[in-house]
Amino acid sequence: MKIAYYHASRFGNGAAVAARFAELMAERGVTVDVQHMRDADPKHLPAADVYVFSAPGFMGKPRRTARSFVGRVRLEPGARYAILTTEAAVKPDKNGQMPDPAKLEHWQQVMPTMRKLLEGKGVEVAEGTVKVTDLKGPLEDGWEEKVRAFADQISSIQSSAA
Repeated sequence: MKIAYYHASRFGNGAAVAARFAELMAERGVTVDVQHMRDADPKHLPAADVYVFSAPGFMGKPRRTARSFVGRVRLEPGARYAILTTEAAVKPDKNGQMPDPAKLEHWQQVMPTMRKLLEGKGVEVAEGTVKVTDLKGPLEDGWEEKVRAFADQISSIQSSAA
């Protein structure tokens, strides 16, 4: 199995997630080619069994470079893809109150936007989110387990396809 992984990390959080994912998949005998979106041509992606698109959140939506890249992606019919985002962790306000879930849903649109941009471009096979505790990081406690769970989702695709 070959995986093409595209991220738009600005502060290194998404790059760290991509590197850990590649390590986990290498342990399973899977090749992962990791590239920053700025270094790839979305209209001419190399052949892969699964494409992973990883976008950081900025102001509640995917970073502009990620939206532009994913919006222009061309995949072969039936191509499989997965989405892994890095998004801001929810914090209580100055009074210690957590935001209302309806407001959170309105403001946190990273995953829904990624799904919409990729709609009709292939078959989504997995998704996951890793939280970032502040603008520049660090990643949340336990982030590596979330990446492992995402890798497990991808591995199950490989197992079911065999």
